[in-house]
Amino acid sequence: MKCCDRRDLGLLLLRLGTGGVLAAHGAQKLLGWFGGGGIGEAGRAMEAMGYAPGRVSATAAGLAETGGGTLLALGLATPTAGAAAAGAMAGAAAVHAPHGFFARAGGYEYAVSLGLTAAGLAVSGPGRLSLDHALGHAVDRNWMVPAALATTAAATTVVVGARNRRLRRAAEGRQETLFD
Repeated sequence: MKCCDRRDLGLLLLRLGTGGVLAAHGAQKLLGWFGGGGIGEAGRAMEAMGYAPGRVSATAAGLAETGGGTLLALGLATPTAGAAAAGAMAGAAAVHAPHGFFARAGGYEYAVSLGLTAAGLAVSGPGRLSLDHALGHAVDRNWMVPAALATTAAATTVVVGARNRRLRRAAEGRQETLFD
């Protein structure tokens, strides 16, 4: 039996590229690497985007991106890794949605591309060139895919919903002060 085929190589490339990008973005938030501002600056940015408390939100996003990205690149715990990364990208897409689709205009294109790729890897599995395969898929069982995606979808819905309510209340408060 051969070790791998085109599909395995393709999955490896998708995992390495997507996981590497996600891990780098998370490291910017958590550690200030790659030109990032670290957790303090990321926390202030999260507050400005409506995610509160900012530092907790930045930590959660940074861990989902760094942890999910690193695990995706390694092909380890792929359902959970992909779901975590997809959830973080759904939160990012919510921030960019008012600017339309294209990233050039500040839109959600980039976040959605990363999130869908991460979710796709969670569903497809990592391929044979992965730690999941080497470990006998101990943390990559079929039942984990819907469980991880459903849990992430529920958590993301709660977090983004709370953000949207917070922003709506803030906008209504500003409107009221204009007419007082």
